[in-house]
Amino acid sequence: MVGSETSRLVVLRGNSGSGKSSIAAEIRARFGRGVAVVSQDLLRRGVLQEHDVSNGANIGLIDLVARYALDQGFHVVVEGILGATRYEAMLTALLRDHRGVSRCYYLDVPFEETLARHATKPNSREFGADEMRLWYRRLDLLTTGAEQVIPATSSLQASVEQILSDTHLMLHPVALRSNHSTAQRSEMGRNS
Repeated sequence: MVGSETSRLVVLRGNSGSGKSSIAAEIRARFGRGVAVVSQDLLRRGVLQEHDVSNGANIGLIDLVARYALDQGFHVVVEGILGATRYEAMLTALLRDHRGVSRCYYLDVPFEETLARHATKPNSREFGADEMRLWYRRLDLLTTGAEQVIPATSSLQASVEQILSDTHLMLHPVALRSNHSTAQRSEMGRNS
């Protein structure tokens, strides 16, 4: 088992350019300190420089980082394409093992819209339409039925509001484990 009864786990899946990173960033901005964003892109591409392959090392690393953060008192948002074929077993185990509220979302955005959104991103020159077309999977849902589909018509703010409401995240302050006293943590929070 991992986390606590008050910890929250959110899994955001969808195609490249569907808005996963933006939603995760907005959840963190709204909640403040205490939300760990576990990004598939950061761990797979940034840390490991690994291609997205079956049984890739990043799968275990995503799981390990999410579990560690939950056990340290953080709420966790796992976000990435996280294709069902490669990541379902890990995600299913993580969701099953989490003691608190867990919610899984799939961002259903048409291919043309993902291209338009990608064009506005800082990394838009790293890859383009050809690569995105190869990666694109329409409604690549987990077989467990654990996901709620968020349609492309849902705005960033509406999507974030839905997730915050579903998880009651704003009602659950974190109890981060650290060597700092309560007073030091309070001071750190004011200085963020």
